[in-house]
Amino acid sequence: MDTTFQNTPAPAGKDEKMWNVAKARAGFKTHFTVYIVVMGILWLIWILSGGLNIHPWPIYPTLGWGIGVLFNYLAVYKFDHSVEEEYERLMKEKH
Repeated sequence: MDTTFQNTPAPAGKDEKMWNVAKARAGFKTHFTVYIVVMGILWLIWILSGGLNIHPWPIYPTLGWGIGVLFNYLAVYKFDHSVEEEYERLMKEKH
């Protein structure tokens, strides 16, 4: 997830919270697309260089980077409200 630009102001007339959610989701889709393309290329290299007769080395970057993609997905789609919920909880405790 691109945290550098995630909280930049939304363009005029756009809801800032929704804008940031949309940017995070678009960032995930880009991340996932790059992952699929790169993994496809690595597996193709493996197949063309002997494939079934050699150790399937692309499994390591597939799993390693796949874990990163999974955490990116969870952060964007599943836990995107955790900050807001924590803020609300703290505000209730304060008052």
